[in-house]
Amino acid sequence: MMHLRLIVPPESEQRVREHLDSSPGVVHIAVLAGSASRPEGRVILCDVVREAAEELLAELRALGLDQGGVMVMTDAGLVLSEQADRAEAETPGEGADAVLWESVVGITHEESTLSGTYLTFMSVATMLAACGVLLDNSILIVGAMVVGPDFGPLAGVCVAIVRRLPRAMLRSLTALVAGFLAAMATTWLFTLLMDGLGLFTRAQFEAPRPATAFIWQPDAFSVVVAALAGIVGMLSLTSAKSAALVGVAISVTTVPAAANAAVGLAYGAVDQAWGSFVQLGINLAGIMISGSATLFVQQRMQDRVRRRALRTG
Repeated sequence: MMHLRLIVPPESEQRVREHLDSSPGVVHIAVLAGSASRPEGRVILCDVVREAAEELLAELRALGLDQGGVMVMTDAGLVLSEQADRAEAETPGEGADAVLWESVVGITHEESTLSGTYLTFMSVATMLAACGVLLDNSILIVGAMVVGPDFGPLAGVCVAIVRRLPRAMLRSLTALVAGFLAAMATTWLFTLLMDGLGLFTRAQFEAPRPATAFIWQPDAFSVVVAALAGIVGMLSLTSAKSAALVGVAISVTTVPAAANAAVGLAYGAVDQAWGSFVQLGINLAGIMISGSATLFVQQRMQDRVRRRALRTG
């Protein structure tokens, strides 16, 4: 269940209340006494079955509530109600499969915004991965994968493709490219500094590194893993499964590949740098392609459920 809080202008109150009363997926409607300010209007609270939330938001938008009023939707958490159980049973579809596109677009917008914090996370994650590369330490590599925020812009690209949002795509691509360029430049300087301090050496980089050699040696499994990560990543995003999203973060070799490329460039190891760039490109392309395909399938399935409900209703 989702919890919906509305501030409804006086001129729209009657239409909104009639609409909520007639929607089978809406329960626990409460109209608060008095009025709200900034904007002025009546506060209306209700709970909405997740399967019906996307369509309800679209209909409230059509009434102009997003312009003159306010719509705030959050996860209701635990809801114990016979009315809620009945509404979920009568609403077509499954809550786990329902996608709240407004929420997904909002999340990816926030996660794909180019900011100082985003660039800092990217740079620190890549420098951490560089330490893992030189020490051949898989624990540091996994830590860098978790810290790296690059999945946000990747998800933003996928959502922008499926929802046809050119501005969102440009913003996400800008954050993705700028983030990796800034992180690699910082890591290149970091490598030179660490080498000057005697903490990094060229011999370490050129020595056999069995635990991290996969970073600059892409193969068929790189494609498979990237594709699977894109699928799971989009599913975790649309279903708010944050634990699964962490699993995606530690399954793809984006940040470590960028780190190995930066270290390779610092030491003039063109072969390793090139292999790392290829690995990075495979992972980015694989996630974007499979992620977009996953969102497209989810959108088609949701549209099919909605059309079936209209025919039977």
